[in-house]
Amino acid sequence: MNKKEISEIKKLISRKDSQIVRFCGCYVDNEKNIRTTLKQPFLALEEDEMFKYINIFRRSLSGTLGKNLLNLEFPREQEEEGGTQNFLMKLRDSKLSDDNLLQEFYEKVIENYEFPENYYIILAYSAYDIPMVTTDGMEQDDASVYVYDHIICTICPVKLEKSNLCYNAETNMIEPNIRDWLVDMPAHGFLFPAFNDRNTDIHAMLYYTKKSEEPAPQFMDSMFGCTKPLTSKSQNTVFKQIIQDSLGEECDFETVKSIHENINELIEEQKDLPEPVVLSHEDVKDLFTHSGISDEKLEVFDKNYEHALSDKGDVSVDDIQNTSFVATNITNPRNLEIKTADVVIKVSPDKSDLVKTKMIDGIPYLMIQVSEHIELNGVPVRPDMTKE
Repeated sequence: MNKKEISEIKKLISRKDSQIVRFCGCYVDNEKNIRTTLKQPFLALEEDEMFKYINIFRRSLSGTLGKNLLNLEFPREQEEEGGTQNFLMKLRDSKLSDDNLLQEFYEKVIENYEFPENYYIILAYSAYDIPMVTTDGMEQDDASVYVYDHIICTICPVKLEKSNLCYNAETNMIEPNIRDWLVDMPAHGFLFPAFNDRNTDIHAMLYYTKKSEEPAPQFMDSMFGCTKPLTSKSQNTVFKQIIQDSLGEECDFETVKSIHENINELIEEQKDLPEPVVLSHEDVKDLFTHSGISDEKLEVFDKNYEHALSDKGDVSVDDIQNTSFVATNITNPRNLEIKTADVVIKVSPDKSDLVKTKMIDGIPYLMIQVSEHIELNGVPVRPDMTKE
């Protein structure tokens, strides 16, 4: 799913145009015991309560693609009878009305989700009549052809409210507050099936994680059986390893700067597109070629690429060639960071030409071209233009 498709589904979760038909919930304590369950029509909720659920569901469709929001694909075997995708299809097709399927789903989550505290599993079923869109981008609500039946799930931590003093209006006294268990925003969630090309894609799903570096990979694997993408941090680490292994002694300042400048140029060129910039194995090789890496080094690129990914341990041998990198995960489009043992310099990518390296009397220096305006701890200072 791309940004536009996610936004389209997110807009459906509102009080005015809600497409949610039914929602269910299961409260689990820290010993993995089900404390209570519920199931009811969504529109039967009181307005204030409905808004709170709407905020939770919308949060599970928020974040950055490739970091908080991950497109996952099901292996073919999971679509066969007894597979994870096959089970989710049955759950969706039941419209959350089958108590046995719901109980089985809750038990699957409890078995596979490791969390030391209480949490609340929330499920919702929606049916969306997909309006046709004209070539000029106008929606035609009366020209719907397909219906997107889907479920959305969130797993929300439930935390005990902090103990505070409060004013009791009935007794006119300052007293300790009654501590309640509060449902927090979701830590994880998913949308199934995916809404790809503005239609149902039963072969994929959208997974949400609040913390991009804690996507609960074991839960993803055992609950869904999908191919797990590298986390944003892992992508950054692996990409840096590929650069170091591929360049070897050619890993100099100008070459690495050129690589990141070229990535940032790609991001800038495609900033208005709904899809994030993604670099495949061949894209990375082309990037290195355009960044001035020698043919001799490119000859061993494939080997270094595979070594960096297999060494990470998160990618199987069969998936190495299909592993890709989200551009914003492997570079910072806001600034280039230059770090030495004693100094850290951050430069806007479009001003990277102001920083160069130079050898003076056998000592390496970073040379930074400056304008007449310089500040030191917020104080404007005059640059010393004294010539040696």
